[in-house]
Amino acid sequence: MSERVVTMEKVVNLCKRRGFVFPSSEIYGGLISCYDYGPLGVELKRNVKEAWWRDTVSARPDVVGLDCSILMHPRVWEASGHVTNFNDPMVDCKLCKGRFRADQLEHASCPRKPSKRPGECEGELTDVRSFNLMFKTHMGPVEDSAAAVYMRPETAQGIFVNFINVVNSARAKPPFGIAQTGKSFRNEITPGNFLFRTREFEQMELEYFVKPGEDDAWYEYWQNRRMQWYTDYGIKPENLRLRAHADDELAHYAKGCADVEYNFPIGWQELEGIANRTDFDLKQHIEHSGKDLSFFDAASKERYVPYVIEPSAGADRGTLAFLVDAYDEDGPDDDRRTVLRLHPSLAPTKVAVFPLMRKAGMPEKAQEVAAMLRPLVTTAYDETRAIGRRYRRQDEVGTPLGVTVDHQTLDDDTVTLRNRDSMEQQRVAINALPALVTEKVAPPVCTTPLAPTA
Repeated sequence: MSERVVTMEKVVNLCKRRGFVFPSSEIYGGLISCYDYGPLGVELKRNVKEAWWRDTVSARPDVVGLDCSILMHPRVWEASGHVTNFNDPMVDCKLCKGRFRADQLEHASCPRKPSKRPGECEGELTDVRSFNLMFKTHMGPVEDSAAAVYMRPETAQGIFVNFINVVNSARAKPPFGIAQTGKSFRNEITPGNFLFRTREFEQMELEYFVKPGEDDAWYEYWQNRRMQWYTDYGIKPENLRLRAHADDELAHYAKGCADVEYNFPIGWQELEGIANRTDFDLKQHIEHSGKDLSFFDAASKERYVPYVIEPSAGADRGTLAFLVDAYDEDGPDDDRRTVLRLHPSLAPTKVAVFPLMRKAGMPEKAQEVAAMLRPLVTTAYDETRAIGRRYRRQDEVGTPLGVTVDHQTLDDDTVTLRNRDSMEQQRVAINALPALVTEKVAPPVCTTPLAPTA
């Protein structure tokens, strides 16, 4: 990494300019903390989610997937405690009408006087009151209390209420996990910092069910496994840390919790949490639904309610972390090159194909090469402006490989293969490109074990 500082402003500008992320409803002035993923952003986020799914589900014999409804029976959220306990303390400024979390005033700024904290200017703050973070809506044609439902604030509860369905249909037994990705919604009091905190976001959650007494080993295991996943996909180890929650931070249901934190330009912030939720969730749903959600082990003739280890990651925060960590600038100030050094398997576009010039049959040949690669990997084609400018454009959006068709190509069917990070070039045969390109952009192989070691 060069000595130039990576700022959130630089990343935001790059995202808007190159089509990673746009402000939502921008032509109408936007909607605060809501964003749309553009052509490159949707590919990057999809790649992040697929990398998580591959490591958490596809590569394991003990995890299955689920895709639950966003709208669920209101009693789900009563049982989980979200209706009564999912609150943040809120205060208002009587002068500017700004709203702030009462427990984070030391990190907030007055909208009128950013150099001051709320309450330190002329404005008087209201008394602290609780604010429930769930979005409430109505199902059916009549807006009354009987039709009230909630937009889910997390994906986990859909897994818990389907526990027995999965056990029976997948013939699963502890230790095993149920994973899902999907949208969640929280009416945050103070959203902000680009993709880091939004009211609509996507989660990547695993609920791993274990026999009581085996939970400590699995809790430690998933902490290590999740830390390794980020570094496997290119996050610099010095920008990651695992922070255990103090006793006074723990949720009432948690036996232990640790956050994977990343050193964003705004400071160390949570990427995901790994929690030992004990048997709290299943027991709550047993009590409120009257259904038996315990597990019967036919081999030992033992019945128990499993404990749950939960690694819960944010797809949007993860995408932002990969963007920030990959952002780099090199070269002298008068010839600065911006590069996204994304892991090749996460890059939105894997290879870009260029004709050296727009004549002598080079564009036609380059289009043939692009058509050959496109079914295998995401492929871009660019013939506009000088070849150096085209290289720079692809470097800026993280494309790891460039293929150039030139005069020699027309003679011997070879092309130049360029590496984004080193800018080194090698001559390769066109018929060797498919195998070579797919090898260079393949995902990493996870070397951590599938279970705790003794």
